[in-house]
Amino acid sequence: MVIYKILPASLWREAEESGVFKGAAVDLQDGYIHFSTAEQVAETAAKHFAGQHDLVLLHVDADALGDALKWEPSRGGALFPHLYDNLHRMHVTRIDPLPLDDNGRHVFPALV
Repeated sequence: MVIYKILPASLWREAEESGVFKGAAVDLQDGYIHFSTAEQVAETAAKHFAGQHDLVLLHVDADALGDALKWEPSRGGALFPHLYDNLHRMHVTRIDPLPLDDNGRHVFPALV
């Protein structure tokens, strides 16, 4: 299964240099790295990243994350994937830019 992480491209560049992503500010504050499923990620972008430029979308192999990945209730009781560990570069299967369209909404690639 693939799960998704939206983050500023600058944070991902830093993570690529070290080989590990420790989380964005909200992740560090909450104690886990927030992810979304294919069905959830557009709403996540609209709610938490509206109008933001220079974002990337990480495609992550959920099965490779093992027991550190927990599915926990969030918005409206929906289960969201949360990683209680660092994200290692080897678990990222694809990285896509997340540009804005003319209406200021993020344009997503095909999701699995």
